[in-house]
Amino acid sequence: MGLFGKHLKVPLASAVFPAVFLCLCQQLLVPVAALQKEMTISVAPGKVDCFFEEAKAGQIIDIEYQVIDGGHGDLDISFELAELTGRTIFADYKKSDNIHRFPVPYDGEYKFCFDNGFSRANSKTVFFELIIEREGEQEDAGWADIDLLEGLTPEEFYEMKVQDMEDAIKRVRNHLTKARQLQDVLRSHEARDRNVAEENYFKVNVWSFFQILVMIGVGMLQVFMVKSLFNNDSRAYKLLTKL
Repeated sequence: MGLFGKHLKVPLASAVFPAVFLCLCQQLLVPVAALQKEMTISVAPGKVDCFFEEAKAGQIIDIEYQVIDGGHGDLDISFELAELTGRTIFADYKKSDNIHRFPVPYDGEYKFCFDNGFSRANSKTVFFELIIEREGEQEDAGWADIDLLEGLTPEEFYEMKVQDMEDAIKRVRNHLTKARQLQDVLRSHEARDRNVAEENYFKVNVWSFFQILVMIGVGMLQVFMVKSLFNNDSRAYKLLTKL
């Protein structure tokens, strides 16, 4: 009789742990319904950059943006969150950073625009983080009552334990995702502070160079005036004697 016609006796440990491992791998490979996106863009002077994303009813749109580099101008940008029909949901004018949270009432596509139209010479570098997910999607319900374990068959108890392991892995994954998002935000703050420091360094150097030129010009003028006082044929001497 062939292999498929026999009942093989397999040890319980050999059958359970590969099944658990396969189940967990399948859960980890399932695509996450929530959208999480971090981007750094450069908005040219006088231009508007827009992005479009779809959202389902019941989801939450969270967007946080920050201007990390303003060229040689101010750290500000105008922002608009709107529907494709033209209805504006949120609008900011010339702000350096902000956070918006919007519960989606119905399915549709939404527009996220960064407007640098008020600037004529300076481009703006903007970091933003966009999250679209359902409320409580990353929360773990857990087991509210220990009495649920009473009266379960071994198979049901086994499935419950597998579910606990899946929930624990999902919870770890969610915590890692939140930690990465926090690191991205801190990195954007660091980039903004560095750009501000470099811009101040540039302004100090330009102002210092201008002051040096003024000091050199004033010194040369004083030398010329003093020499003119001892030269009877100079125009400055004749002008001073008339005064």
